[in-house]
Amino acid sequence: MQNRRLLALPLVAGAAALALTGCATSSASGDASSDGTVRVVASTNVYGSIAQEIGGDDVEVTSILEDPSQDPHSFESSAKTQLAVSKADLLIENGGGYDDFMTTLAKASGTKADTINVVELSGLDEGGDSEFNEHVFYDYPTMVKLVADVEQRLTELDSAHADTFERNAKELTTKLEDLESQTAAAKEKVDGEKVSYTEPVPGYLFDAMGLDNVTPEAFSEAIEEGDDVPPAALNDTLKLFTEKQVKLLAYNEQTSSAETEQVKKAADQAGIPVVGVTETLPKGEDYVSWQQANIDEITGALTK
Repeated sequence: MQNRRLLALPLVAGAAALALTGCATSSASGDASSDGTVRVVASTNVYGSIAQEIGGDDVEVTSILEDPSQDPHSFESSAKTQLAVSKADLLIENGGGYDDFMTTLAKASGTKADTINVVELSGLDEGGDSEFNEHVFYDYPTMVKLVADVEQRLTELDSAHADTFERNAKELTTKLEDLESQTAAAKEKVDGEKVSYTEPVPGYLFDAMGLDNVTPEAFSEAIEEGDDVPPAALNDTLKLFTEKQVKLLAYNEQTSSAETEQVKKAADQAGIPVVGVTETLPKGEDYVSWQQANIDEITGALTK
């Protein structure tokens, strides 16, 4: 959603802003940093994980959001975060209104680092009247595009390690293509099954598996925006479970409200599987292992 409440950024004022003014000249201008290390700053550890896997030991990656217990919707920046952005050689943001704080940080720091906007890279946002699902990190073809772009950018910044970047990118692409193959295989078994979610976080994965999301848009949109859910939308959503119209509920574990808890309870009472989904990587996981777990849990719940 273009006006998504997620990741709003109040700028750090006073001494922090002054400190940034002094260090802005250390930002990248097309070459690796003065100590030879390429510095990448990603809005979340989802993109940080991908950059780290491609860059390996030759790249220093900072993920602004990396704590799985943190509610992304209540993110606030710090002077440390702004400093990292000011020294970056490459920035990776989701885009699509999801993490506008990256634009704010970049402007405040004066960085000259290039920015990869993953929504723009995806080509999925074609405009129109329908609301765009900005959770493109659940779309594996988009992640394949991202891997290629990151490899190219890192090679431009540090050509001495081009072979390493190419090898790592190729290995990661193979893993991502395997995830695509698994979703295609799952589609043959679960195509057309009706499912629901509290927010459209796993929407692209649902689409790839041929699942039919029947969640009332007024419900999921209100939850995503942090607004009150219209009573009629809540009632219609609860009926999906009390009347057993769906086979699964995907529940965003990083945000909750009285309404989402009510829906989750209705699913539990009806014996409908509840699968937790997140917007950042769980501790100890990389991108591929995280998404593998999502595929396994969803297919497992639907094929019991």
